[in-house]
Amino acid sequence: MERINQLQHAMPLPPVKKADTKNESTSFKDILAGIQHPKVSKHAKERLSERNITISDTQWQAISEKMTEAKQKGVTDSLVVTDNAALLVSTKNNTVVTAMNKAEATSKIFTNINGTILINE
Repeated sequence: MERINQLQHAMPLPPVKKADTKNESTSFKDILAGIQHPKVSKHAKERLSERNITISDTQWQAISEKMTEAKQKGVTDSLVVTDNAALLVSTKNNTVVTAMNKAEATSKIFTNINGTILINE
C-alpha cells in the first residue's frame, strides 16, 4: 500500500482585505431604502399600460419593502392592494406577475397566493 506524503510547507493564503468599518452603523431602514423596485414581468407591464395604472416611486418603494417583509415571513406569492390597483407578486422572485385596477379586482377571486399586502398611500 502506497503512502501519501504530507506537504512540508503550507501554501500561503492570499491577503484578505478588511471591510470598511465606516458602514457598521447602517440602520435597517437605510438598507431597505437601497432596495430596488420589484421586477415587472412583460405581462404585468402590458396590463399596467392597457389599464392606465400608474404607480408612484413612493408606492413602488412601499411595495418593495413590504414584499421583502412578506418574504421574510415565508410568503411566496402575494396580492398587493394599493389605492388604485391590485398586483399579483412573487416575493420569491421579487417580480410583479400581473396587475389590474382596483375596481376590476373587486369582482375577482385570487388563488395560489399565501399572503396579502395592503398599501395605503
